[in-house]
Amino acid sequence: MPLIDHLLGSRTLRKALWKFWYPFLTKRLHGEGVVFLNYAYETDPPLGIPLAPEDEPDRACVQLYHHVGTLAGLRGRTVLEVSCGHGGGASYLTRTFAPAAYTGLDLNPAGIAFCRKRHALAGLDFIQGDAENLPFADGSFDAVVNVEASHCYPDFPRFLSEVARVLKPGGHVLYADFRFSESIPAWEKAIAECPMEVAGMRDIGPCVIRGMEQNSVRSQELLDRKLPEFLHGLGRDFAGVKGSRVYNALVAGNLSYRSYHFVKR
Repeated sequence: MPLIDHLLGSRTLRKALWKFWYPFLTKRLHGEGVVFLNYAYETDPPLGIPLAPEDEPDRACVQLYHHVGTLAGLRGRTVLEVSCGHGGGASYLTRTFAPAAYTGLDLNPAGIAFCRKRHALAGLDFIQGDAENLPFADGSFDAVVNVEASHCYPDFPRFLSEVARVLKPGGHVLYADFRFSESIPAWEKAIAECPMEVAGMRDIGPCVIRGMEQNSVRSQELLDRKLPEFLHGLGRDFAGVKGSRVYNALVAGNLSYRSYHFVKR
């Protein structure tokens, strides 16, 4: 299990730690052009989607967003991405699936500042905010995207409730994340009890493993250059480097990575 999970003994500590980690990471990666903070995705045979030259170096990370973006149609819809990170996924989905408007929200103010400078696209906006207290009126969006972030939230059921609140009736949630084995029952219980229906679920662990393997050398080189040595273990888990505890747990079946499509009742 990753070291960070041993530090998260309370909801208050969990939130405080993530509030520290993401701004720290944004500052450490300044100048590196890192626009994706998620793990990766590759099929067998390779997915092979056409990409713009500027997206090609991040292919494996882009493909996770592509998979999530195809869970329900986004064209012409108003979309909210909760926990948009450095905005690479928001940019890709906006350029590829042509939503009417796309809003990326993240708790990290440094990340939002980065996104606003880096991703200047018509119809794409970024706002700082809390996933468990979304700063939007009821029924504001047609779809919500959430990629590999909810495991950080202190109160996952609260997040699901907030997502349902800001969705229009019949709205869609395009979601991907992971849990370690001991956390899966609570994860599944929260999903079963939330005010949305599961329209589809898929175990994408094998695809994520292949994506991690593609990114491993590049990620390790970046960690070696940008993080102090005492954070290398945490950084390897965060990046999903081959041989890290997260990678090993996924390979061993002690971690489940899934994508879901929810529809508001």
